Amino acid sequence: MLEIKKIRKNKVEIILSLSKRNVKNIKSIIYNLIESDDKRKKIKSRYDNLNSQYNLSSKEIGINIKHGNTAKIEALKLNNSKIKEEIKKINKDLKSIEKKIFDILITIPNIPNENVPEGNKEENNEIVFQSKSSKTEIPLLPHWDLVKKYKIIDFELGNKITGAGFPVYINKGAKLQRALINFFLDEAVKKGYLEIQPPILINENSGFGTGQIPDKEGQMYKVENENLFLIPTAEVPITNIYQNTILDIKDTPIKNVAYSPCFRKEAGSWGSHVRGLNRLHQFDKVEIVQIVSPEKSYTVLNDMCNYVESLLENLKLPYRKIKLCSGDLGFTSAMTYDFEVFSPGQKKWLECSSVSNFETYQSNRANIKIKLENKSKVLAHTLNGSALALPRILASIIENNQSKNKIKVPKVLIPYTGFDEI
Repeated sequence: MLEIKKIRKNKVEIILSLSKRNVKNIKSIIYNLIESDDKRKKIKSRYDNLNSQYNLSSKEIGINIKHGNTAKIEALKLNNSKIKEEIKKINKDLKSIEKKIFDILITIPNIPNENVPEGNKEENNEIVFQSKSSKTEIPLLPHWDLVKKYKIIDFELGNKITGAGFPVYINKGAKLQRALINFFLDEAVKKGYLEIQPPILINENSGFGTGQIPDKEGQMYKVENENLFLIPTAEVPITNIYQNTILDIKDTPIKNVAYSPCFRKEAGSWGSHVRGLNRLHQFDKVEIVQIVSPEKSYTVLNDMCNYVESLLENLKLPYRKIKLCSGDLGFTSAMTYDFEVFSPGQKKWLECSSVSNFETYQSNRANIKIKLENKSKVLAHTLNGSALALPRILASIIENNQSKNKIKVPKVLIPYTGFDEI
């Protein structure tokens, strides 16, 4: 959530920046917000003055009680009663205008960083790096045929137990899945991340803190008769560990990593792009989260991207790195890099990671601050990245390492699987 003082101070620049995100009627929204805040200030001033009058009158009542001025006391009490009623009315007006301001603020997305490419289409995204494609002499099968051939994932069984989008991993498929999780966690710990095992259920306040609520509430599974949601990513519980917290600058950067199952409705998704492991309702992911001081966040974003690239390179997977354009950014992000692995069986790229800098957008919602050396407090910058999401990584591994009668296991995973081929 943007800070209203920042909006007031930089309204022209913010309107221009948010126009690049294709936010409709952003000029009228911003001016309505500022007008409402002006109204709030006037009401707050009146509210404070009335409270001051009430307190002064109450003190005067006490003085007159000591001196026994009965007539004066009654007049003061009557006046105080009128002030109290007016305070109640003004307080109601104040809460109403504050709610209006809040309701406007939560509809405004984050401001794109100045280095984000402008555009509203996928073609406007900037391809920063792309691996060279490798050639093969055999026709390559898509992963949904391979997993059936080698009996390592059963989509029909998952459909029987739960429904579409909930696969069952079997034998070496399950072991390969577990190997990837452990590999990703171990690599993150080597890079100084603290491993966390968070809850997979969150409350509404946590969902609001990282921006899933109200923007993506319809994409989350809600527990019936409970104000709880299944997590769409471990970013949510990890970041909210620090909600309403003031961190000492000496304790930053905060670096956490977590494995978790993730749950997303993916409402409205259909067609070939959701086939097999391409898009699931439940999937596993290892997530990295950092909370840092503002001046370091873009250096940290670069470091996190380099780390994700190192994982893909260690797995020997063809990949590309993409800087998202302004219209393709997530609601809470100021800058995002997507990583995609190549699926030779499908002849297309599959997203496997997003690494984002949210600047102060999440920390303002979750109230995460950093106390600087001069004792002043600033909102922290929060960042997160998939490192990595497993389904499309698994699909790419299977398709890129297939031969006529087997699938080779990437060398870095063999110590975790205990086998080198399927």
